[in-house]
Amino acid sequence: MTMVVAGRRGGARAVTGGRGFMARHLVAALLRSGEWRVWVTDLNPSLVLGPGETEEILSDALRDGRAVYASVDVCNLEQLIKVFEGVDVVFHTAAADPSKNNLQLHYKVNVIGTKNVIDACKICKVKRLIHTSSSAVVFSGVHGLFNVNESLPYPDKFPDAYAQTKAEAEKLVMDANGTNDLLTCCIRPGSIFGPGDLMMPTLDLYGKTHFTIGDGKNFDDFVYVENVVHGHICADKTLSTMDGVRTSGGKAYFITNMEPMNMWDFLYTVQEELGYKRLFKIRIPIHVIKPVSYLVEGAYKVLYHFGMTTPQMLTRARIKYATLNRTFSCDKAIKELGYKPIVKLMDGVKISVKLYIQLRNKDLSKSRVKVSILTSAVIVLYDLIYHPRSKVDPTISTISN
Repeated sequence: MTMVVAGRRGGARAVTGGRGFMARHLVAALLRSGEWRVWVTDLNPSLVLGPGETEEILSDALRDGRAVYASVDVCNLEQLIKVFEGVDVVFHTAAADPSKNNLQLHYKVNVIGTKNVIDACKICKVKRLIHTSSSAVVFSGVHGLFNVNESLPYPDKFPDAYAQTKAEAEKLVMDANGTNDLLTCCIRPGSIFGPGDLMMPTLDLYGKTHFTIGDGKNFDDFVYVENVVHGHICADKTLSTMDGVRTSGGKAYFITNMEPMNMWDFLYTVQEELGYKRLFKIRIPIHVIKPVSYLVEGAYKVLYHFGMTTPQMLTRARIKYATLNRTFSCDKAIKELGYKPIVKLMDGVKISVKLYIQLRNKDLSKSRVKVSILTSAVIVLYDLIYHPRSKVDPTISTISN
């Protein structure tokens, strides 16, 4: 384990998976508060910083000792214990790459890794554990979800290994509440977007073409990344009070912008903000794309022995996420966590597009890997749905998770 070490002070926070998309914004918010020292952990053996405000904040904090970077594998309990000693609160955002539908991998990282985080918290007397879950934990892929709340049970079957193992991890975290004086809470974000996601460069790459898969009538609950960060911090503050412990300990909460929108209209709006006013629209019917997904997955079963990589985009699971309603109620988070979005949806779009264009114009996006036209729309959806461990746009950082 590689660490950038400096003196420790009380009341520290640790962020696992701290170089992920949402986690970078969370780290920056914790550092902006000036209240705590922040331990940033991730798999990367060393820390490479890129451009952008969140990276500048971290860079300054590393220099003056307010932040420490540690190379940590959540599957290694000993490494976690070394970092968590003296830490009051752990934000657990680390997860396996959701684009790889590999149950063994996801179980190891998402379930066993989360169990290790819980055990390390207990051993190190951590006070609070805030777990980044996912709205996908209640999605079966069979039926759409419209304004559902936390009373909705887990489905009997999940569309992919990511959703299945995130649900198992969430159960572990909630069950751990109150053991060894550890308090826990789970945050279920909607479809996250913001500076550093893959949506902007992908929509920019094919900006003159607007794809719609299916009938185009499905709604989604998009959430600006800073609102997700705010939800995590609200959970931490709530668990720091006796009333909050009684109402929120061991519970899960949906966090969105509370502005559900037709998913395709949202993507179209982003393209317009990027400067593409007259778009060539293409609708891909379900009955056309479904057979393609069966062919792709079938080919993998036959050819993986010969080195074919795991299908990531044109799969049955991705199509389900792209064509069914997925909206969630935040009433419980409002009432019990005191959550309220701090950035409106369209303001978040404008901020994200503005920062992306600024960096793009500095010619920092040349390394972006091009993708086929057919898969570009699905890539956008994948990035939105699988927020916490989405790859970071190279215009924001040279690190890829």
